[in-house]
Amino acid sequence: MKRKGTLRQQFVQRIPADLKALVVGRKLLVPVGEEFVPITISPKMDAIRLSLRTSVPSEVKNRQAQVAGYVEGVWEAMRTKGPVSLGQRDATALAGEFYHAWADGRGERRTSVQQLPDGSWHVDDEVPDNVPEEWQAVIDHMADLGEAERASELERSFGSIIDRMLLQRGIAEVTATSRQLILEAFRKALIDAAENRQRNASGDYSPDAKATRFPQWESPVASSRRSQSVPKISIIGLAEDWWKEAKAAGRSISTYESYRSAAHRLADFLKHDDAATVKPSDIVAFKDHRLANGISSKTVGDSDLSALRRLFGWAVDNLKLVTNPAAHVKVQRAKQVRIRSKGFTEQEAQAILRHSRDHQRGQESAHVAAAKRWVPWLCAYTGARLGEMVQLRKQDVRREGDCWIVTITPEAGTVKDKEAREVVLHGHLVDLGFPDFVKAAKHGHLFLRPNETGEIRGAWRSVKNRLSEFAREVVDDPAVAPNHGWRHLFKTIGRENGIADSVLDGICGHAPSSVGGSYGGVSLKAQRDAFAKFPRFVVK
Repeated sequence: MKRKGTLRQQFVQRIPADLKALVVGRKLLVPVGEEFVPITISPKMDAIRLSLRTSVPSEVKNRQAQVAGYVEGVWEAMRTKGPVSLGQRDATALAGEFYHAWADGRGERRTSVQQLPDGSWHVDDEVPDNVPEEWQAVIDHMADLGEAERASELERSFGSIIDRMLLQRGIAEVTATSRQLILEAFRKALIDAAENRQRNASGDYSPDAKATRFPQWESPVASSRRSQSVPKISIIGLAEDWWKEAKAAGRSISTYESYRSAAHRLADFLKHDDAATVKPSDIVAFKDHRLANGISSKTVGDSDLSALRRLFGWAVDNLKLVTNPAAHVKVQRAKQVRIRSKGFTEQEAQAILRHSRDHQRGQESAHVAAAKRWVPWLCAYTGARLGEMVQLRKQDVRREGDCWIVTITPEAGTVKDKEAREVVLHGHLVDLGFPDFVKAAKHGHLFLRPNETGEIRGAWRSVKNRLSEFAREVVDDPAVAPNHGWRHLFKTIGRENGIADSVLDGICGHAPSSVGGSYGGVSLKAQRDAFAKFPRFVVK
């Protein structure tokens, strides 16, 4: 909702009538982005209201889901019948979060802990110096607390903090035994935290060994509910679930493969497949790991992070997750150093085309040999993407009047933007005998063989890889991409010979440079006129 006088959106949700009496007096700590907003439910409150602290639409959506998920967890916790039983591990894990909040100075932050007259604990972040004696007093007091008075003293010190932390985790009440375990775990955590702060104040900042004794919190309530009703939210499963919807919406299989690969890589890195436990820090660590292993910042940003951001965002949009841990993780892009043109040189083009023309089939299959013979020439004279030529079918090549035409269509396989286009064949391709090769070919794909089920994806990738290796046999400069260099060279030659960019874009399948350019199309006549200007490759 919007509130008058501010651009920031507001979250509002009515308190369920059946819980109104139970939640009065409860103190909530609601997560909003990276912050927590304290709310105490009063008898007069009829709804949970708070600012989402942003007006950016994408942020509003994420925070709306984040707050809604937390609030729903509170309602569910209040409806849970009977107290929850927690073990020693649960109590230690809960105390671990308390410990990490108190054990160090968070950079330049300086903190003092003192016990108030009522027995509760107070933190003062404005104290100028950490005095070791003050921390020692905390340790002495907590360590010397007598058994008889310990329960009431600990409850007064930590009770409200524990209640809020449990409620954040969907637990409204625990058994008396569990409560005692938690209180004792908090007492030990505070003593350890105070000792660590005392050590820091004395100038010792060596790694904190005690920080490793706390296990990660795993909610027994969430695990129980998940096993009884909702299946585990798998990182890899998110890619599959997203694809079921995206496939029906017409998204390309190459996008799915990219997303699936990113999900597998993240799960392998984290050594678990639980999407619900992934934190932003996990995504940052994954990003750093990929970069440290030599993966380019472009690949990490455009492939890994983009895929994870979309998958987790889709999960939030579909109420599978509360937050998107990849939403704000970015990678610093390195300025690319270009030491040469992206297109082939004249000598490189001649070398590949000569290699293609003179190729003799060895032990390879007939369709791979045909791909090596014709695909480089097709790319040179059409500026098409390698995959678009590899997936050509016999029915995609036809004669119309005095010229031959190829149809590049999504029906044959993968085409960027899913838009079919027709391209006139250069006269040199006709003279070289490509139409004769097509006439003699069997019905179906010219350069690959589908598997038993008719699927071509694996064969398509295999032939593309073989052609890349084939080009590298004569052009080994890593600064130019094998095969994709034809698209750059085609544009360069076309411009040199006076062919309009709009016509070259239409032939190559490039998006128009302006909205106006998207109106109309590049006719076959315009292409014939253009190819009349496009010179032949002279290969000796």
